[in-house]
Amino acid sequence: MISFRSLPDRVPPHVWFAISAVFHYLGPAFAVLLFSSVGVLGVAWLRIASAALVFALIRSPVRTLRASSPAARRAIVGLGLCLAAMNCTFYLALDRLPLSLVAAIEFVGTIGVALVGVRSGRNVLALALAFLGVALLIDVVWVEDPLGLFWAVANGLLFVCYILLGHHIARLDGSGGIARLGAAMAIAFVAVLPIGLGEAIAAFLSPLLLLAAIGVGISSSVIPYVCDQLAMARLPRSSFALFLALLPAVATLTGIIVLAQIPSLTDCLGIALVMVGVAIHRPVDTPG
Repeated sequence: MISFRSLPDRVPPHVWFAISAVFHYLGPAFAVLLFSSVGVLGVAWLRIASAALVFALIRSPVRTLRASSPAARRAIVGLGLCLAAMNCTFYLALDRLPLSLVAAIEFVGTIGVALVGVRSGRNVLALALAFLGVALLIDVVWVEDPLGLFWAVANGLLFVCYILLGHHIARLDGSGGIARLGAAMAIAFVAVLPIGLGEAIAAFLSPLLLLAAIGVGISSSVIPYVCDQLAMARLPRSSFALFLALLPAVATLTGIIVLAQIPSLTDCLGIALVMVGVAIHRPVDTPG
């Protein structure tokens, strides 16, 4: 019989990543539908607040910080500030640009992370195919909304910081990666507290809106981030970064289902190239 505690190690890390990929954009897609009722920063505030509450119920963030080394505490604080800024810039970009474009820009920065760890011709080919697929998804055109593009680029840079810091806390000594993530989310909540509270108040006047916002927080910041930690703990950083090439494809498919954004044939070709690139990739510390 498989115990619950051994389940994370028995499930392949690629499965955890696949779950994360699905929820990474499923929650934000529903969040877009709340912008008109709650406001962009209000939705970001509620997302972080609900996630911080869920993590706090699992493990006290204060206890985690006290039990951590000074170096670990610095990493946790850095990740928390990154999560606060990343969530806000992500939603500000989504308010002005299509989900698929924001996702593609978000991935571009991870190419450098993946490239650092590439050690074989096979992985170079995988990275090249994934990059070409994302380029097709971007559908290279001039964006007429420079502010939206600014927020999307800022989010992409912060996403790289999330990968680096998230991978770091997942690989720290001990098995408290998820607890450290929870502490980081609490710090993110403190950082975002004065930013979106004014807009978030509207949700507290409507139980239905509040429940929807909590659902967005759990599906956007609890499920995918926990799965990321479980995958990061066992995958090389470069491998995890390359698997992120799946995200633009997932975002496009999510856009079809939730936002009725139908992709073109070029978009479909881009998705196929991304999938092939991920399929032929091998972790740098794995023979073959």
